[in-house]
Amino acid sequence: MAVGTLALFYPVFVPMSVATLAYAGHRAIQLDWRTLITHFLTGPGRTSRILLLLFVVLNWKSMPLAWTVRVFHSFMYHLLPRPKKFPQRALFHYSLTSSRTSLLETDYNVHKSNSTYFSDLDVSRSHLATCLLGQGMHVIGNNAKHKRVLDKQGNVVQGAFGIGLGAVFCSFRKEIAPLQAYEMWSRVLSWDRKWLYIVTHFVVKGKVRPTGWDGKRMGPTRARVQKVDGGEPVEDWSKYVIATAVSKYVFKLGRFTVHPALVIEAAGLLPERPGEGWTGGETGTGTPEELGELDEAGEWDWKRVELERRRGMEYAEHLAALDGTNSLFDGGEDGAIGYFPLG
Repeated sequence: MAVGTLALFYPVFVPMSVATLAYAGHRAIQLDWRTLITHFLTGPGRTSRILLLLFVVLNWKSMPLAWTVRVFHSFMYHLLPRPKKFPQRALFHYSLTSSRTSLLETDYNVHKSNSTYFSDLDVSRSHLATCLLGQGMHVIGNNAKHKRVLDKQGNVVQGAFGIGLGAVFCSFRKEIAPLQAYEMWSRVLSWDRKWLYIVTHFVVKGKVRPTGWDGKRMGPTRARVQKVDGGEPVEDWSKYVIATAVSKYVFKLGRFTVHPALVIEAAGLLPERPGEGWTGGETGTGTPEELGELDEAGEWDWKRVELERRRGMEYAEHLAALDGTNSLFDGGEDGAIGYFPLG
C-alpha cells in the first residue's frame, strides 16, 4: 500500500502546473489559430486528422496522464480555494461526480470493463475527501502548529501528511454501455481507529437528484419522498444503482497512523462526545454509551453521528475482515498449475 503525500502536491506539482499552463498560454497567444484550424480541416490528410481528433475526444480519459490530470484536478478544485465549513450533517452526505465510458474502456462484452471502475473510484474519492475533509487535512498537515496529533508519549507527531488506499470492494449489478454517461455518488460510510470507509454508488445519470445542496446551488434538486404507512411505497432509489464499491483510507503523518476521527474533527464535522471523546475506549471510536431513543429530525449531536457510524460499520467490518485472507497464501506448498506469459 503506497501512501500518496499531499506535501509534494503544493511545493512541486502546483508550481510545475502553473508554469506549464503559463508557457502554453503564452505560446497559444502567438499562434495564428484561424490559419491552423483552416489547414487542419481542409488541408491534405484532413480525414485522418479529424478521425484522430474524434478518437482522442471520445477516449480522452483513457489517454496517457489522463488519470493524473483527473485526480490532480480534484485537489486543485477543492484545496486551492480553501473549502467552506460544512454543517455537521454533511459528514454522511454524498459528493457527486459524473463521467462517461470511453471506447477504450469497453471490453469484449461491449460494455465498460470491470477493471476500469477503479480509476473512476480514485477520482470520486478524491473529490469527496478533499471537499469534505480538506479543512481537516490542512490542519493535520500543519500538526507542528496545531498540535492535534500526539504519540503515546504525548509528543507532537512530525512528518508529511498522506492518504493511503488500503482496499476496495466492488459489486457489479448492471452494465454500462460504450459512451454511456453515469454518476458516482460517494460518501463516508464509517470509521474505526485506523480506517475511514467510503461507499460509492455508480448511478444512472439524470435519474436521481438530492433534495438539496450543502453549499451553493450546484444543480437541480428533488422533493423529499415522504414515508407513509399503508400508502404508496417509498421509491426504491437502488434500482438506478449500476455498481457499489466500498473503499478504506488511512491517514498518515510520516509513518504515524492518524485516527480518522482527528481529521474529521479538525474539519469541524464531529460534535463533542462525552467521556473519552471520539478516539477513546477499547475500540478507539469512543466510549460505549447507549444511544437510547433518538429523534431523527432533531439536533445533529454525537448520538446521531454515532448511530450512522455504527450502521455503516455493519457493512465495513466485513471488508476489514478480509485483511485476514493474506494468511491463506502458502507459496504453492502443494504445487501450482503453471507460469503463463503476457500477464
